[in-house]
Amino acid sequence: MSLYLFLNIASFLIPFLYSFEKRMKYSKRWKVIFPSLIITAIFFIVWDIIFTQMGVWSFNPRYHSGIEFFGLPIEEWLFFICIPYASIFIHFSFQYFLPKVALSDTAVKIIYSVLLLITIPVIVFNYDKWYTFIDLSLFVVVMTIAVFNGEKILNTYFITFLIILIPFLLVNGILTGSFIEEPVVFYNDNENLGIRLGTIPIEDIGYAFTMLLMSLILMKIIDIKNESI
Repeated sequence: MSLYLFLNIASFLIPFLYSFEKRMKYSKRWKVIFPSLIITAIFFIVWDIIFTQMGVWSFNPRYHSGIEFFGLPIEEWLFFICIPYASIFIHFSFQYFLPKVALSDTAVKIIYSVLLLITIPVIVFNYDKWYTFIDLSLFVVVMTIAVFNGEKILNTYFITFLIILIPFLLVNGILTGSFIEEPVVFYNDNENLGIRLGTIPIEDIGYAFTMLLMSLILMKIIDIKNESI
């Protein structure tokens, strides 16, 4: 088994098994969760394929199976289901066990405004760095949609993402070269800020935030449509 495949399975397995836990009943959300994950995955896989072809990043054959589709290892395809599934499980677990813990609307708008003040200048002054520009631009767009769609997703998500960051930093740290001889994923530092948290490009934080938030927004949309049928 390749290291990348092992990380996918290890991340997915425990949340999957706990999906059948009788109290939270996470498995009953599958009709909303999986369509949302798949739609989000399609978007990010297309982005992934394009950036791989452009040389923004590449994959180390030492750590994947060698089975590829459109230039992406099969493990990379699985990443967009396994990791978001596990991360969103953490989000909903938090909501279930701590339903009263959430930020006020005012706090959300303050955090949103601060993030815009930090992010927009970075985008403007780094328009020539593909990963930085696309990643942070999408971060701003998706976060703005979440702030103004009236569903109050960010009231909890700003909190749960900090928890999600703990396993994320471990898994993504390994993928980017922590604890192993070579990275699983190579990044072209000409296309990013060159700022790393350990071995993790700082842009990966925004990437993860946006990917998960997009899925949560889609879940709300799909859930509303299901209720109206």
